[in-house]
Amino acid sequence: MSVKHVASRGRNRRPVLGQQESPPNVYDRRLLKSLFDHSEAVASMEPMSILLTKTSASVIRKAMLISVVVEELVRDPPVKPFSSCAILCFEELCVVLQRIRALIEDCATGSRMWRLYQIPLILDSFHQLVGELAMVLDIFPVDEVNLNQDLGELVNLIRKQCSEKPVNGWNSDDDLRNEVLRMLENIKRKIVPDHSKLSEIFTRLKLTDSASCSSEIQNLENEVRSQDDESKAEEAIALIGLVRYSKCVLYGASTPRIAPRRQKSASEFNIPADFRCPVTLDLMTDPVTVSTGQTYDRSSISTWIESGHATCPKTGQPLAHKHLIPNLALKNLIALWCRDHGIPLDSSESNVRHNGGHSNKASLEATKMTASFLVSQLTAASQSPEATDRLVYELRVLSKTDSGSRACIAEAGALPLLVKCLDSEHPSLQINAVTTILNLSILEANKTRIMETDGVLTGVIEVLRSGSTWDAKGNAAATIFSLSWPQAYRKKLGRTRIIRSLVDLANMGPTGAKRDALTAISNLACNKETVAKLMDAGIIDLISDLIDTLAEEAVSILEGVVKRGGLPAISAVHECKMVEKLIKVMRYGTDKAKETAAATLVNICRKGGLEMAAQMAEVAGVERVLWEVMGAGSGRARRKAASLLRILRKFASEMVVNNLNVSFGESTTLSNVLATTRIVMPA
Repeated sequence: MSVKHVASRGRNRRPVLGQQESPPNVYDRRLLKSLFDHSEAVASMEPMSILLTKTSASVIRKAMLISVVVEELVRDPPVKPFSSCAILCFEELCVVLQRIRALIEDCATGSRMWRLYQIPLILDSFHQLVGELAMVLDIFPVDEVNLNQDLGELVNLIRKQCSEKPVNGWNSDDDLRNEVLRMLENIKRKIVPDHSKLSEIFTRLKLTDSASCSSEIQNLENEVRSQDDESKAEEAIALIGLVRYSKCVLYGASTPRIAPRRQKSASEFNIPADFRCPVTLDLMTDPVTVSTGQTYDRSSISTWIESGHATCPKTGQPLAHKHLIPNLALKNLIALWCRDHGIPLDSSESNVRHNGGHSNKASLEATKMTASFLVSQLTAASQSPEATDRLVYELRVLSKTDSGSRACIAEAGALPLLVKCLDSEHPSLQINAVTTILNLSILEANKTRIMETDGVLTGVIEVLRSGSTWDAKGNAAATIFSLSWPQAYRKKLGRTRIIRSLVDLANMGPTGAKRDALTAISNLACNKETVAKLMDAGIIDLISDLIDTLAEEAVSILEGVVKRGGLPAISAVHECKMVEKLIKVMRYGTDKAKETAAATLVNICRKGGLEMAAQMAEVAGVERVLWEVMGAGSGRARRKAASLLRILRKFASEMVVNNLNVSFGESTTLSNVLATTRIVMPA
């Protein structure tokens, strides 16, 4: 093979091996068929009906003319193989037509407002593709493929059309875009958009009802997630604020979905505790680790830090730094778990979580306008329960978005109005109201507002006690949990009525409500007075009943009760035989449950003395369980398991030295106890 021949065939994109295996014109026919299919695919598309209609229609017409030419070649293909120049032309045509199709499809779906905002870039893309089409058609082998005169003239016509300067048929779209940009600038200056202009824009975009606006918001949120450029993401966030405001002002509040529940898609399953954010209890979507080693969802810990806190919410330890380290391993595990259970990682109610809630001026001012409008509508005395429910539902959705929205809603005066909805006999209105308060309580500044606003805490307690649905009661319990994070409020929230209501909910509610109640109880079990009230309410019996199904939550509460409950707590633990159940948790529970169970057992044995150590010693296989935890548990779990082994050894040694004849049950003898001490302790 000569060098010249290799060089000339280098431009031919056909595989050399394929050329050797197939007859000379087989590949050529396949190439023509592929080119015809691509041209037909573009020619059969509908021009975009909302924006860029003329531009898209012009490109589609050009593809239609190309398909006419290629169809004739497919029907009557040349006998001779194509030259490398002809093959290059046809292959490039396929590529350009594919890109045209992808561009039109991309523009026809997704956010209309974002498409309007991106019109200059989209037009440049269309013009670039048409220019590439003109370059390819310049080398179209009219003579080589023996086109008749009519088709040759058609190719020249397409060339001419592709080479012409674009017609300014998109000026109306440009005007619409400029109007939106002016509106966003006015919003930054706190100028309320003109209703008629707003209506004209949304009519042009065919966003003509609440449902289409909600869909548009979701599409814009998808754009935010897909943007690598932070400035582009900020622009999309500003548009979300505009659409959300316009939706409420132009079309009113949405009709609430039936029996809504926070994180509904995931709450139908038993979410692993390690996948829940310790602050919000929601499934984490972007887990990050702080300097203390604890993991939180990025949005909740960011809000915590932005509120001025310099400590870890869970441990109370000072944060050495405020850097948030992505926990990619946990994020992947959460994604796999969601996929296996058919759960969307981002629920439809959970909006985009971003840090632009405060920094994006247009978005923040639009949110303030939205919150003020909804609150003013809610103030109207003539509102029916159904209309009130729709307004409160909009506040609920808005309060779910970011910290800026939560601040705007509270500052607009929504809390006193939400209190009136808590005692409503309308189930949907009650749950939307209590869930809105729950969402607002995530912001640290709002915790103070909620605790100090007359009737809010009382109303939440009444929903907790006698709410119309389990979901309402569960969200009331979650509100108590959220409010109890500041140490200053825990004593006030530890009143008897709240404690008994939480215990009753944990006793009788469904799994989701039980978990909400238990996590609230765990946070409140921080002082002796509250623990005493928990003891009076029967907390040990409750833990005994739930430790098999909700081990992490139950053991966490038990640790606090044992630590602060004194001898009455130890006595109750002994009567309920909790030691054996804790060892079972150490054997079969999660890593976190094992760690907490081991720590609880250490406290029980140290405070309960010989009798509690004896109860632990009589559990079959206890030493094996402790060794397994020491080998595979967390650092804290290993230390606690080693302490338990030392306690067992000391207990048996004291029995031998003092020659005590202690009975440990019908099947337990001193030799059994001594056997448990045959342990080589780690150095």
